[in-house]
Amino acid sequence: MKSSQPEARGIVVFGDNLPILESLPDNTFDLIYIDPPFNTGKVQERRQLRTTRSQDGDRIGFQGRRYRTEQLGKQAFPDAYGDYLSFLEPRLIQARRVLSQRGSLYLHLDYREVHACKLLMDEIFGKQNFLNEIIWAYDYGGRSKKKWPAKHDNILLYVKDVENYVFNYDEIERIPYMAPNLVGEEKAARGKTPTDTWWHTIVSPTGKEKTGYPTQKPLGILRRVIQASSLPNSWVLDFFAGSGTTGVAALELGRNAFLVDSNPQAIDVIRTRLAHAARFMPEAEWLKSERKLDDE
Repeated sequence: MKSSQPEARGIVVFGDNLPILESLPDNTFDLIYIDPPFNTGKVQERRQLRTTRSQDGDRIGFQGRRYRTEQLGKQAFPDAYGDYLSFLEPRLIQARRVLSQRGSLYLHLDYREVHACKLLMDEIFGKQNFLNEIIWAYDYGGRSKKKWPAKHDNILLYVKDVENYVFNYDEIERIPYMAPNLVGEEKAARGKTPTDTWWHTIVSPTGKEKTGYPTQKPLGILRRVIQASSLPNSWVLDFFAGSGTTGVAALELGRNAFLVDSNPQAIDVIRTRLAHAARFMPEAEWLKSERKLDDE
């Protein structure tokens, strides 16, 4: 039997997210997830490589076999801001305006700017509307020998109204107990709900999920966010869309997705992932349109 739920829709706009945010109507999105540049002071870069067996290869691998590495492409964007908070503040103010009265905003950062951004978010959303600082912990990549290696990101969760917001506790995925023998068979089989510390691998450099985009986030993280903090057929907004993972997870879970990014390489990646599920347009076209999400 065909589902009575409308098919989820996607809109992807290529352009500066601030004027696009300013064009959006009030109280529209039940969920906003953003993963802005972390202000690392570097160029974020990811090379796409292909390694093949070759007798005259440039490196030696397993059992002394020779391999040749070929660079297929490169994706990159600058990640340095002199006044990071001045860049984010007007965008966060607009984000609160377009958030629905029951809406939530997840701000994904790391140790560099999270403390300053927490104070800014307290000012914009109100300290009482702060719900969680989620720690996404992973264990991959190089390890510093001069300090404890940084192996986590910080995700700040704020709601528009702490007395009325979406949180689908019963729909959150369950995870295995670390000591299942201590909780009994029934609980162990059911699993437990995650806490505010999430252990989840990064996108595998050799996995099917990989797009080659430098800061791609795992689908598992976005599925968890969207399942918990939005309802079917509601609108999810990501105005630092990057590789488009928010859109992929939202559409997969029956939510509508509105994505914005100013990097043409990001738009190319999103187009590959959502070519048959989203409408793509440049900023000028969006700003000239009637901009009614319900009619899309």
